[in-house]
Amino acid sequence: MYNYIAVAIDGSDNALRATAEAIRLASTTATIELIYVIDVDHVRQEVLHATSPDALMLARRQKIAPYEALVQQAHRNVKITILKGLPGPSIVDYVNTRPVDIIVIGSRGLNAFQQMVLGSVSHKVMKRATCPVLVVK
Repeated sequence: MYNYIAVAIDGSDNALRATAEAIRLASTTATIELIYVIDVDHVRQEVLHATSPDALMLARRQKIAPYEALVQQAHRNVKITILKGLPGPSIVDYVNTRPVDIIVIGSRGLNAFQQMVLGSVSHKVMKRATCPVLVVK
């Protein structure tokens, strides 16, 4: 059982499964920190489609809401962190400065060749984090 778990979320079903796994691993008094990274490579497109800064923030909060609700339903403490940057390095830089017991992150399910060519966020986090990382399929 872990007391402080970081979960990288991105709006995907894999991230929902990662959140569920974090809940399973968490002690009853654990804090689960949901980390959502605003990807700087995609910000321009989000801003162009948003009607206002408030609408943009609301859309981001709506992406986070299902994960937050899942943690709350399990009666665990939840903390929301929103970072800006490239997802892999941002998650690693943030988590490596916190007392995190484990990072739980979803896998995109790429084959070995695609991972080697493109690199996935989960692979980058796994290689650079100073704490254990659990990649959930």
